[in-house]
Amino acid sequence: MKPFKSSLFLIMMAFMLVLTACSGKTSGPKEPEIDDKQKENVNPTGMPIVNDKITLKFMAGQSALSSNNYNETLLWKTYEEKSNIHIDWELVPVDGREEKRNLTLAGSSLPDVFYTMAMPNEDLLKYGQQGVFVKMNDLIEEYMPNLTALMEQYPEIRKGATFPDGNMYSIPTIYDPEFTSVLIGAKAWIRKDWLEQLNMDMPETTDEFYNYLKAVKETDLNGNGKHDEVPYGATSISGLRNILKGAFGVGNKGNKQSYLDEDPETKELRFFPTSDGYKELIGYLNKLYSEGLIQENIYTIDANQSYGMGSDGLYGSTVITSAETIYGEAGKDFVGLPALEGPAGKKYNSMTSSLAHMGGFVVTNVNENIPATLRWLDYFYSEEGAKLFFMGVEGETFEVDEKGDLQYLDKITNSAEGLTMEQELSKYITWLGGGYPGIVREATFKGAESLPSSIEAAEKLQPNLLDEVWPSFTYTDEESKQLSGLQADIHKYVDEMQDKFITGTEPMSKWDAYVDQVKTMGLDKYMEIQNEALKRYKNN
Repeated sequence: MKPFKSSLFLIMMAFMLVLTACSGKTSGPKEPEIDDKQKENVNPTGMPIVNDKITLKFMAGQSALSSNNYNETLLWKTYEEKSNIHIDWELVPVDGREEKRNLTLAGSSLPDVFYTMAMPNEDLLKYGQQGVFVKMNDLIEEYMPNLTALMEQYPEIRKGATFPDGNMYSIPTIYDPEFTSVLIGAKAWIRKDWLEQLNMDMPETTDEFYNYLKAVKETDLNGNGKHDEVPYGATSISGLRNILKGAFGVGNKGNKQSYLDEDPETKELRFFPTSDGYKELIGYLNKLYSEGLIQENIYTIDANQSYGMGSDGLYGSTVITSAETIYGEAGKDFVGLPALEGPAGKKYNSMTSSLAHMGGFVVTNVNENIPATLRWLDYFYSEEGAKLFFMGVEGETFEVDEKGDLQYLDKITNSAEGLTMEQELSKYITWLGGGYPGIVREATFKGAESLPSSIEAAEKLQPNLLDEVWPSFTYTDEESKQLSGLQADIHKYVDEMQDKFITGTEPMSKWDAYVDQVKTMGLDKYMEIQNEALKRYKNN
């Protein structure tokens, strides 16, 4: 090598090493070394978590329903006193989270924790492999006994939260696998009083449901002479499509997989939007829509307009988390619809995974108090911690009734200031809006899914629920790059054609041409990547 070229090479290498050292972001995935000072300040069990008070910097996604000052809420004031840990909250409005995340990760000033910032899986892997996000595997085992016990009891949670490189880079949000109502989420509701007026039994099949909808359309059930009743109304068509998937034999691995399931005959991974069963489902929805049994403007209706129509008693059926909480008094006329039997039987496929979210709690490599941080969070996976997080403090926000159930106090449910329950609650807690790490249990969560009507509706569906529900898959960096373009094109086309078939903009006679077009859009490569992701999930 000539002297000039040799010198230039050495200068370039030195420059690259300096950049690497300065960035602190290319160390690769590893669990940090915990020094003696950190360990000595942390109590292994009980409260307080630390002997000498510490401050942690959290960047947190803020729901529109949440307080503007977290440290003034009862929850975090109480927990600071209990744990001896102060949180310096940087609140980021939900609609600005993505931009703020990206700017922060591109900059040089990281928080100790990204909290409820909805960190995408591809970023968890990318920055985890760079060493920006801390590798959690052994740290969870050492400092989070409550979460560890849950993952041992329900191994599918650990499997779903583990990335292709074998590592976990975040702490998950868990829906208790025994809390059926929250796993089902949005349920189908039907007007019991209208069934009685029509002298009809509760529908048990897709044909009987059609007959009910048709009877609602043809009868002036509210007696105002206008025929303004809407047989099926909602904010979108997706809810109705989801609750009918089981009857037509598609979507048999749950709602986290909107396009993939297991072929009942071959037991292989299937892209179900091109299947015969999905064609039948779309044909059924087209029949309902073409006969005016589905709200005509369901694709464009504003959510508040839809809620108003439900509150005015105009809907004969809907799919929503709770008709009672959204429609008020009118919602009390609704009861849960059972699983409907269709061409593929009486299965109910619309439910989510107990691994609800993965990006709600991410520890970064600037955190100098990792044992304390993880102990701080692990409390919320315990029954006592979940009670504090969702309910607040006994005597101040909730009471225990004669049955032993937790109930919000009257000052919460009937605000003296005329506020809604959510507005009143925001003075005390911060879970409203979702995305939080922790566990959602029926005993300590008093949202819409815990209402007696919701529990009853879930119990009707219990005999027909799925035996296995898949979480969202995780992908390698290379797979993510390939899949992003394929998904953007294929999913967009499938969704657009689905809507056109249902509304009649495209006739069902063009189904085969639609299937052929999907295949030409790279479906083979798409499925090759998804099959690899499924294999890894099963082998985790």
